[in-house]
Amino acid sequence: MVSSSGFSNGHHDHELQATSILNVKLIREPTLVPPADETPKGLYFLTNLDDEPTIVRTIYNFKSADDRGNDDAWEVMKTALSKVLVHYYPLAGRMTFDADGRRVVDCTGEGVVFVEAEADCELEELGDFTKPDIVNRRKLVYDIDGATGPMDYPPLMAQVTKFKCGGFALGLAFSHFVADGISAVEFVNSWGEIARGLPLSLPPFLDRTLLRARTPLRFEHHHSEYDTLPNISSDLITGEEVVYRYIRFDQDMICKIKQESMAPYSDRNGRMITNNKCSSYEVITAFVWKARAKALRMWGDQLMRVLVVVNVRDKFEPRLPKGYFGNAIKYTAATCLERDLVDEPLSYAVGLVQEAIRRVNDEHLRSTIDYNEIRRVIRPLGFTYISSTWSGLAFGSTNFGWGEAISTGPVELPVDEGILFLPRQEKGKMCMYAFMGLPVSAMENFEELVRQIN
Repeated sequence: MVSSSGFSNGHHDHELQATSILNVKLIREPTLVPPADETPKGLYFLTNLDDEPTIVRTIYNFKSADDRGNDDAWEVMKTALSKVLVHYYPLAGRMTFDADGRRVVDCTGEGVVFVEAEADCELEELGDFTKPDIVNRRKLVYDIDGATGPMDYPPLMAQVTKFKCGGFALGLAFSHFVADGISAVEFVNSWGEIARGLPLSLPPFLDRTLLRARTPLRFEHHHSEYDTLPNISSDLITGEEVVYRYIRFDQDMICKIKQESMAPYSDRNGRMITNNKCSSYEVITAFVWKARAKALRMWGDQLMRVLVVVNVRDKFEPRLPKGYFGNAIKYTAATCLERDLVDEPLSYAVGLVQEAIRRVNDEHLRSTIDYNEIRRVIRPLGFTYISSTWSGLAFGSTNFGWGEAISTGPVELPVDEGILFLPRQEKGKMCMYAFMGLPVSAMENFEELVRQIN
């Protein structure tokens, strides 16, 4: 039978984009950068939405600005890091468990792991982030030898890698236990403001007790994202090599998908429904869900699920304070039989995705938090894909004094079942790239389905 993930027990093809292996060497031993001033000590509460057991690795590339070069990049960023950590002091702590077995941050103040390195090539030789190059990009993000899981990592590690052209790359390894994408980018942009001698435009709000479980606990909803889907599919792809691609959706393709998404369909109760308004994220999520199911060729009675990642900062009542630092995301599930997903029109899948997103409100979120207070379970990923977009993240405004980042992107997918949707401006038009992994045969099938859009 297929693995619990549906396919991820095969070999992994990291698919080098570069024609040669990047040589990176450390200039000095890793340094701990503590906050510049005294900060609170003790255990820092993490909420039940902070249960994200992954390390997210990202890279920001900066070119040389006005012949400034990169000689002082490490010192400038190290000094600014120590100052910004006064505001974001949990990042200078270490992951641990409290007496009740909850994950918390021990605010020891010992500091962020910070590394200076140099590469033997020019920055442009790395290429852009529209092709996977996991092997080389992993060299731009410091890692810990012998780490076996996310609890072995500090909340943040950073590496500055200098290139021959005078540019440099900032590689970050961020613990998802501590922050979601929005909070991580807000931290990096605050770091950049301090490096440029500016006050913080958005100070962090660190009090996560706003999202404590209620007393008494109340489970008012069924939380299907935690259901284990029965495995009834034959073992068609176990052991296949997993390959990674950036699948491009241009504006014309997205418009065609949107038009198809508005065709009438019959819902589960036999009512004719029309999706009158669809966002690009909703329709691409649904298209990928449907095409992925076709590509994997499971049995018709197999339940297939998509977990849609929703930013919930404005879903709580009252809205979470601006600058809330933590995980304020919700995985909401749409589930149906493989045969329905494949045979029904795309608008059917879009309707399920929209229904899942509409479900997320204050009451549903509070019920989720309470549910996890008792269960403390990890979402099972069998026959599931996770849809997440970085379109709302302000990567482009990151500036440490060398101008805004010329490119940013992920090193890898945190899990094989995840798909990251990354917006890109190309010739004045916005397009979307889906960064994803599939077994070789399924990836070939998927790419053919995408080509058929045109």
